[in-house]
Amino acid sequence: MKTAKWIEFLYGCEFKLQLRLKYATIFTAITNNTIMKKTKLGEFEELVLLAVAALQEDAYGVEIKRELETRLKHQLSVGSIQSALKRMEDKGFLTSQFGEATQKRGGKRKRIYTATSYAHKVLAEMKEIRAGLWESIPKTKPAYVLKTA
Repeated sequence: MKTAKWIEFLYGCEFKLQLRLKYATIFTAITNNTIMKKTKLGEFEELVLLAVAALQEDAYGVEIKRELETRLKHQLSVGSIQSALKRMEDKGFLTSQFGEATQKRGGKRKRIYTATSYAHKVLAEMKEIRAGLWESIPKTKPAYVLKTA
């Protein structure tokens, strides 16, 4: 093989390899990001998701906030709820659509959230994992005894 042809051949192989590596890296990044986005669910997100599943057609921002504050006995910001809802929608746990405009809301429409079948599957798996962990805690006598009247 002549030198010019050999260099052209090597250059072509190197370019193809770089191109393959570039696309493999992009594909891996996209795949890993999608996997991480779809499977990672934080504690607060889990609570918000449970509230959405429980509220069903009444699952909109203010009502979700009210439900969680009642159950947690803790004040939450609307922003924290909205951020969690957006993250979970991006991860595929929720879908949303606008409800009807009402006079009570000054003509503004509510964004109603719905838990996806994937979300229900993940919640069921998490419930099973937690139940298994609770079951695995050894039964011991408490270090203190509460006196009742």
